[in-house]
Amino acid sequence: MVTNILTYLENSACKFADKTAIADDKNALTFAQWNQYSRNIGTVISQTTGKALRKPVLVFVDRKIEGLVGFMGVTQSGNFYVPIDCKMPEQRVKLIADVLSPVAAITVTAKDEKTLDLIDFQGARLKYEEVIAAEADYDLLEGIRQQMIDTDPVYSIFTSGSTGVPKGVIISQRGMVDLAEWLCETFHFTEQDALGNQTPFYFDGSVKDICICLKSGATLNIIGKKYFTFPKTLIPFLNERKITAILWATSAIVLIGNSDILSVALPEHLRLVTFAGEAMPAKQLKVWMNKLPNVKFANLYGPTEITVDCTYYEVNREFADDEFIPIGNACKNKQVLVFNDENQLVKVGEPGELCVRGTGVALGYYNNKAKTEEVFVQNPLHDLYEDKIYRTGDIVKYNERGEIEFVSRKDFQIKHKGNRIEMGEIEVAVNSIPEVTNAACVFDQPNDKIVLYYTTVDGQELDIINMVKDKIPVYMFPEVIRLLKVMPYNMNGKIDRVELKKMYEAEEGK
Repeated sequence: MVTNILTYLENSACKFADKTAIADDKNALTFAQWNQYSRNIGTVISQTTGKALRKPVLVFVDRKIEGLVGFMGVTQSGNFYVPIDCKMPEQRVKLIADVLSPVAAITVTAKDEKTLDLIDFQGARLKYEEVIAAEADYDLLEGIRQQMIDTDPVYSIFTSGSTGVPKGVIISQRGMVDLAEWLCETFHFTEQDALGNQTPFYFDGSVKDICICLKSGATLNIIGKKYFTFPKTLIPFLNERKITAILWATSAIVLIGNSDILSVALPEHLRLVTFAGEAMPAKQLKVWMNKLPNVKFANLYGPTEITVDCTYYEVNREFADDEFIPIGNACKNKQVLVFNDENQLVKVGEPGELCVRGTGVALGYYNNKAKTEEVFVQNPLHDLYEDKIYRTGDIVKYNERGEIEFVSRKDFQIKHKGNRIEMGEIEVAVNSIPEVTNAACVFDQPNDKIVLYYTTVDGQELDIINMVKDKIPVYMFPEVIRLLKVMPYNMNGKIDRVELKKMYEAEEGK
């Protein structure tokens, strides 16, 4: 029985010792090297922290292999990995460090070290190039492994907090093991696969790529940001690296779907495309599916708090431009429950909050009992024993096929002119317009106005209301409509609605 993700790394290092495990633009490591470097790092962490166990360790990450080596090194030490974006503002790094009180930090560049100085970091400071060259103490590492169990924390990803203080989601070894097993079983990954990683390592979506690589022996290719900045170079890169699978954020799929790149060249080795992070517009998905009829497409859904994914949908039919792409049904060893406001299970077509139970549910928020107790709660269907569920805050419904459809965020639901409205429905309608490349709504609550921002293929303004009048009722029509040259995105690759709200308030002089 696998209880620790290091088992996967060790097995792959044994079976595929000289095979490339991870590669970025400049460097590559074999599975044997990855395994050895991680042991070296784990030894140093343990030695410099007084054999600390189950404590947070910061790892500064960029689109390079160092972050993944650091992850496994932290795991070897019996502690848990906290990825820190090397471009993150010092103030946010300090907020995270204040929550965690980390025992150590692994830096890659001089800038990373300066950041630690600026936040007055008190833990052990470890330079990547030095610790990978250290000598492993195998007796020490074996002693650590014997003390580890599958409910120990393996990583923590920080999400935004409503009070301005970020929340550290704690994921267990078992959660990550289950994810690895499910991904490889469901999508048939083997050592013959080559992954094209787009998701930054400080975002939990990247854990999927890492899991697949560790368990199956597939090669993980880190796609540099430049390939998305200049997308015409992307397809040649995918072909050069013989990429067979991409597990990307929806925004990246939309970016390519809005361009003509797939009309110029096609990825020759691709067999699987998955997307996640936010609702996928059917229009851009059809571009991909029409160009790549032999490729499998799947919609993956899940918040950070349930170990990345809890539902999935393999796209098996065509969708109209104004239809929702379902998020499907539960992943193996996870159960989804959809409750109405009375904590009763919903009927077909009735919207409700999606909740999740299973070993993938996070251990909670680090050092934040109050926030943990708000959303990690007893299953309302019974009180016979402890049965924790996570309340996602996402509003969904079952369609006639028994598939779950994402409707909106709970906090994205508004009361407008006496009507309860899911603004996601407006966005789907606007996104279905052929000339529109993206759309997003915000709500001016004091003035009871729906504000729509959108982008178009050629940057030309459209008569939006006239184009959606047959798709949504009058009470959903936006009162304010603004054309943008570029839609803002946050660090997780999602449309930045906070920035849109700020833009609107600045425009209105509030």
